[in-house]
Amino acid sequence: MKLKIQMIGTGSAFAKHYFNNNALLYTEQSTLLIDCGITAPMALHKLGKSFADIDGVLITHIHADHVGGLEEFAFQMKFIHGRKPKLYIASPLVQPLWNNTLQGGLTQEGISCLEDVFEVHALEPNHTYSLAAGMEIQLIETPHIAGKRSFSLLVNHSFFYSADMRFQPDLLHTLIEQQGVTLIFHDCQLTGKGEVHTTLAELLTLPDWIQRKIYLMHYGDERSQYEGHTGPMPFVEQHEIITIRE
Repeated sequence: MKLKIQMIGTGSAFAKHYFNNNALLYTEQSTLLIDCGITAPMALHKLGKSFADIDGVLITHIHADHVGGLEEFAFQMKFIHGRKPKLYIASPLVQPLWNNTLQGGLTQEGISCLEDVFEVHALEPNHTYSLAAGMEIQLIETPHIAGKRSFSLLVNHSFFYSADMRFQPDLLHTLIEQQGVTLIFHDCQLTGKGEVHTTLAELLTLPDWIQRKIYLMHYGDERSQYEGHTGPMPFVEQHEIITIRE
């Protein structure tokens, strides 16, 4: 069974020419949204899709470009489509997502917790879960901002999708050499120091054989200035559908 990924947005938190870095993960029978940022409703609309086409959402961490669209998602599914979508989230993020992000906007008569609008599935890091036939996910905690936990994704044991994370060359070596990862979608800060994200300059220090497995995402509006200067690592194109090898 083929697993495919399609970025509905590829931009950084501050990008204006690209939507938030969110993706759709497809099997033949299921569609999973990876993160649901502020621009997710418009990005799906531009793609000719709606929240009704999505079976569940997986959240990597709690920043607005990754969770800012969840309020609209919840309201649309409850009041327009009449069903609870699945919400997959690392167990340490369940309470912060409600208490610090969604409670203020969603709370009303009949809605007093996440479970009133989502079918919540709390995932433990470093455990593999089957979210649908042909779709296995493992959460790997990766460093982003001190005090804000963030979880990257290992999909079907062969595809690594980074959350926002600082440069982790040892992890990338381990994923490829020991886990057998053949494809990596990696967040990429094009300018400045890599204080909370991995920079292009850092990725270019990796061995060529690792770079050739990497696609760049979560980039800024200055992308055009870097065309042809990213080594063998191409930019992920918005709406491009890529098949993940089993």
